[in-house]
Amino acid sequence: MSEKRVSIHGQWSSRWAFILAATGSAVGLGNIWKFPYIAGENGGSAFVLIYLFFIALVGIPVLMGEVLIGRRGRLSPAASVSAVAFEAGASSLWAGIGWLGLTAGFLVLSFYAVIAGWALSYVFVTAKGSFSGTSPEAIGDIFSALQSSPLQLIFWQSLVIGVTVFVVARGVQKGLEKTVTLLMPGMFVLLLVMVGYAMTTGSFMQGVEFLFTPDFSKLTGSGILEALGHACFTLSLASGVMIMYGAYLPDGVSIARTSIVVAFIDTLVALLAGLAIFPIVFANGIAPGEGPGLIFVSLPIAFGQMPFGTLIGTLFFVMLVFAAFTTSISLIEALVALMVEKRGISRPRSALIAGFAVWFVGLGTVMSLGVWEKVTFNSLTGLNWEFVLFNQNFFDATAFLATNLMLPLGAFLLAIFCAWVLRDQDTAQELGMSESNLAYKGWHWTMRVLAPILIVIVLLHAVGLDVLPLIGLGH
Repeated sequence: MSEKRVSIHGQWSSRWAFILAATGSAVGLGNIWKFPYIAGENGGSAFVLIYLFFIALVGIPVLMGEVLIGRRGRLSPAASVSAVAFEAGASSLWAGIGWLGLTAGFLVLSFYAVIAGWALSYVFVTAKGSFSGTSPEAIGDIFSALQSSPLQLIFWQSLVIGVTVFVVARGVQKGLEKTVTLLMPGMFVLLLVMVGYAMTTGSFMQGVEFLFTPDFSKLTGSGILEALGHACFTLSLASGVMIMYGAYLPDGVSIARTSIVVAFIDTLVALLAGLAIFPIVFANGIAPGEGPGLIFVSLPIAFGQMPFGTLIGTLFFVMLVFAAFTTSISLIEALVALMVEKRGISRPRSALIAGFAVWFVGLGTVMSLGVWEKVTFNSLTGLNWEFVLFNQNFFDATAFLATNLMLPLGAFLLAIFCAWVLRDQDTAQELGMSESNLAYKGWHWTMRVLAPILIVIVLLHAVGLDVLPLIGLGH
């Protein structure tokens, strides 16, 4: 590359600012809400070990590839991919990777903001002592009432998106960077407080054993593939986020070392969340595999029964909100940057337009939790197509399309693009390595062969194809 590009949006003030921002995107509801319950559903420690293996094997290499593209292109995702493709003499059609990621990130945020709204509402519900001395049935009714009230859901969703728009409108350093440098340390401190409390429950070692003593007899083939899928999801891969954040990364910062630190902190938070949640779960006789209701029904039951439950529960949901906000601002940033670049619209106005679009599409999720719950594509058209997407309501179909189809497909294409399309000398240069370097060769081989194969297996499994016997995992 004869001339270094400069992002028109600005850049992170330091390597640490990028680490906090990228980790903030990765550390979201996926770590604190989703990771504990899918670990619980899949046997705990054995799942965790496989998950860590896939983070190292696939997550970090693909993350490096995304950051590499972003820093070399210095533009929004599609424009960055197009720029580096042109540099390599490749077709501009590869820009579709960026558009795919941006669309997936937009869809994820549309329902993510609604779920983040649940967490935000629970801060206030918990703080006023609504769970204290309340029966499990009544606590379940509180969550059901929230989900069945469109006005409540829209209010909390709007608040989440409003704060997100305000932060992003202020720019890279004054908005994104300043926010994550406040929220991320705050979230980490709250998480450590929760772990400290978990140590007093009398069931802490049971939680440690559940997370760190492998029992592979409890791990199924589906669980292994779910571990791989979550390893990609939790790092915000293929959603346009890491390309966008990479565009703001200063020159001279090691992409490899920085990506490893991001993955390490993200994984650490997931494990600490498990250490905070499972001892409370075990101490109160709750099954660890309770599913999505673990956070919004089962834990509030525990908070309502234990000493200092109102305080601990409030801190827990504040922590969950912090994690949600750092992810939501990352998911909308690429769309805002795109409008600034392509349309010349000011950043504040772009943030408002993007926020309204996310809010509007999110209304479909809100309605799917109530009056649209049983409305599917097949039921509307009178068809009976067997593909799972057509038998789901708007919320489930959007989540399935974005997380089970678009994100894995995007990660697959990113791996192919980095290892098969871009020139080795360019990727090695951006990574600060030589082509003969053993670490570079390992990254390149992983992106060229291993990551695409594993991601395709996850993608095929997600669409309902029975690939488990073919790869020797049974069922």
